[in-house]
Amino acid sequence: MFDAKLLANEGVRNLQPYQAGKPIEELERELGITGIVKLASNENPLGLSSEVRTALQETLSGLSRYPDANGFYLKSKLAKKFALKADQITLGNGSNDVLELLARTFVSAEHEVIFSQHAFVVYPLVTQAIGAKGVAVPAHEYGHDLTAMLAAITANTRMIFIANPNNPTGTFLTTEQLQRFIEQVPEHVLVVLDEAYSEYVAENERAPSFEWVASYPNLIVTRTFSKAYGLAGLRAGYAVSQPEIADLMNRARQPFNMNSLSLRAAEVALDDDDYLQQSVAVNAAGMEQLIAFCDEARLAYIPSHGNFLTIEVGENAGQLYQQLLHEGVIVRPVAGYELPHHLRVSIGLPEENAAFIQAMKKLLGA
Repeated sequence: MFDAKLLANEGVRNLQPYQAGKPIEELERELGITGIVKLASNENPLGLSSEVRTALQETLSGLSRYPDANGFYLKSKLAKKFALKADQITLGNGSNDVLELLARTFVSAEHEVIFSQHAFVVYPLVTQAIGAKGVAVPAHEYGHDLTAMLAAITANTRMIFIANPNNPTGTFLTTEQLQRFIEQVPEHVLVVLDEAYSEYVAENERAPSFEWVASYPNLIVTRTFSKAYGLAGLRAGYAVSQPEIADLMNRARQPFNMNSLSLRAAEVALDDDDYLQQSVAVNAAGMEQLIAFCDEARLAYIPSHGNFLTIEVGENAGQLYQQLLHEGVIVRPVAGYELPHHLRVSIGLPEENAAFIQAMKKLLGA
């Protein structure tokens, strides 16, 4: 009897698919309700900026043509904005694509990949998919234990993933902690610094990670347009590295891995400082709104530098998640991240945050 599993790579056979936040349309189909608030996927609640909308309309007429496979204009704009060279940049279909590309390019089955407990699920997923050994280092106060991660390095270690701020906990490593860590990692180990939420961190707290790339040849920094820039549905991300690493990644990169719409939207978004500032301001105000509720309700939470707050709600977190769905509020259960008593809540618009708080008060009161 034909069994497709027997034909698949061993790592893929045992994988559990990535579980994204429940879409609004799916909940509408399941429960027949409307007016749903989604606070599950760390998306930007402002929607597309007007400048991006205009640029997308202007791009539609050229969609019968293939996009620029090398992303010349986006790379040029990134290089100018961040004082980089275009040959340091690798573009991707979101930063997830770049993270997976890094593993496929540099990691083989005989290698080990280090990441933290409670860190982004894509790290262990891609490691297992290529047949490498994943080394999950126990977290310290829900975040990266850099001392333990250094101790976990062996001759077989090829890559370390560091998320800063971390998803789903929102924990943050200081510039001094990060630099001290990178300086101690042997050059045969690539350090991937995932900065998907970097724009939400105060400028005086952000590490000069792009500048570090010149000094540490084994450092790669990844970022995305999905969060603060509001382009989650268009899938645009990139990596910054030394040119030799970027060249190897581009050899393995799928051609046309960014489409014409995402390329143009990302170019325009980079110049839209007003939108970015508004995104950060809305996030800061929303974070205060959720923290005030947690303090009032005496719910513990993990202090966050991202656009989400992970709240400890107790042993019935899974049940509470389901009850919130019936109230028309989608949040994110994080039991799969070994946080079975927590729910992660994305920061929304004031009225969306209020809808979550109202639903929580109703359910906790009951």
